[in-house]
Amino acid sequence: MNLRTYLPRIFVIAALGLLAGSGIAQADPGSPDNGCEQGEFCAWAAESYADAVQRLDLRTANPEECLVLPGQIEARSFVNQMDRDVTVYQDTECSTEGDFITYPGHGTYVPRAPFVVRAVKIWDMV
Repeated sequence: MNLRTYLPRIFVIAALGLLAGSGIAQADPGSPDNGCEQGEFCAWAAESYADAVQRLDLRTANPEECLVLPGQIEARSFVNQMDRDVTVYQDTECSTEGDFITYPGHGTYVPRAPFVVRAVKIWDMV
């Protein structure tokens, strides 16, 4: 078995452990004013879901492709309402040379990203 097969899962588990301890990705008691619907990944250029929302969903995004955020925004807050894990990247080409973290789907609210997010990768369901 190849390490690449298990690498996304390892990152998710490691990220969840780190995030649970640091409190970065926790459920927001309210939802963003612009609303992020089920099946969407939503990003805002400002913290706390301020500014215009940019949305991604599987109609326009292929799983496991590196996707620059719509409008080439630099997100400082985001919500993952997809049923898939999403990795956020500091680099526009999803390079692991910069910061990156994987967030679980089904309602992960991040009002203050740990770094400026420029691209994402939606993981295929396993």
